[in-house]
Amino acid sequence: MSTLTIFSSTPAAGTTAPPAATGRTIPAVLGADLEVPVKGGRLVGYANLDYAASAPCLEPVSAAVAAALPAYSSVHRGAGYASQLTTARYEQARHTVRAFVGARPDDAVIFTRNTTDATNLLAGCLPAGTTTVVFDTEHHASLLPWQRSVRLAPPAFPGEAVRAADEALAGIDGPKLLVVTAASNVTGELWPIAALAHIAHRHGARILVDAAQLVPHRRLNLTALDLDYVAFSGHKLYAPFGAGVLVGRRDWLADGEPYLKGGGAVRSVGESAEWHDDPEPRHEAGTPNVLGAIALAAACDALTATGWTALVREEERLIARLRSGLASIDGVRELSLWGDDHPRVGIVSFTADGYSAREVAEVLSSEYGIGVRDGKFCAHPFVRHLLGTADGGCEDDTASAVRASIGIGSTQEHVDRLIEAVRDLVTR
Repeated sequence: MSTLTIFSSTPAAGTTAPPAATGRTIPAVLGADLEVPVKGGRLVGYANLDYAASAPCLEPVSAAVAAALPAYSSVHRGAGYASQLTTARYEQARHTVRAFVGARPDDAVIFTRNTTDATNLLAGCLPAGTTTVVFDTEHHASLLPWQRSVRLAPPAFPGEAVRAADEALAGIDGPKLLVVTAASNVTGELWPIAALAHIAHRHGARILVDAAQLVPHRRLNLTALDLDYVAFSGHKLYAPFGAGVLVGRRDWLADGEPYLKGGGAVRSVGESAEWHDDPEPRHEAGTPNVLGAIALAAACDALTATGWTALVREEERLIARLRSGLASIDGVRELSLWGDDHPRVGIVSFTADGYSAREVAEVLSSEYGIGVRDGKFCAHPFVRHLLGTADGGCEDDTASAVRASIGIGSTQEHVDRLIEAVRDLVTR
């Protein structure tokens, strides 16, 4: 297995500058040597700058799945050795994820398909009459599942987000839930989740944090932040095997209608079903995605072993280079809610005068071998707000942007290639 060792030496031109020496290694991603065709028939190394959509698989994750496959079997109810071993691996994955997010010992860890699946699961478990408070800056996964919600306008600054949530929650009677992202999937900007959790609890509300864009980039400690629920996806965390997770307090989940009704979710079935009180089996009916859970846990282990200091330092170096390079190009505008200096993860969305987002993305791919995302990023209200447009569906290129996102495997050459490609395009 190849890895990138972290040294403090000066890098060669065009390569990724390693962070300061830590004695640890950053694991490699599969596909780092992928070559793609570009105009003229040449093959070039693929510059994957679409991590915010789906991150490539880490080599340790692939190895963990390969190691589990020979003994793969049914879980939880089999007496055979392979079944017992697979069950142990699946339940160990649950413990690994719990530790990765700093969850409380009694928090439930429910494996789902992705963040959207996890959010919808929680939506089905809310006490009757619950009102959800959510900002229009959210991903559709956080905007759409709720039966009863109060939507708040994009705040002008972080303190305004706290004030708006405070006022909204104060005016709601009965059960209430505040839903907020930890890091925007459009701008990468970090949200004040600790302050928002404090406000929620002051009003007797709970908070759900969409951590899909945070956990691949920053350490999360659910207990220290006093969060009630967090949700995230494996495919954004270098584990693209179809698993996500919902972590949080058991009571609402234990009382809620089973998300799926079937084997494993029940204690017994006669004239009626007696559902499990434990929310983990209660909401994991049927044969679970064992390999997805193992992959997700392996990614958690790999990032923890690497250490966040090295990962964050390298990401901040590359994202600063990308942002300053784009800012130097006339006609290119970065999208931001709270300004250039606000902390963010490795995501940059931008527009280029004279070109639709789709045109930019297509040229970057076909002529330069660069993969980015274009569109509204499943956050239509937020993108329209940032662009100052009144409307625009998925097919409306005039209300869209280009998103470049980095992660493990991103290099300085990838960043520089994107900057020069955009510069070439807008000066044609």
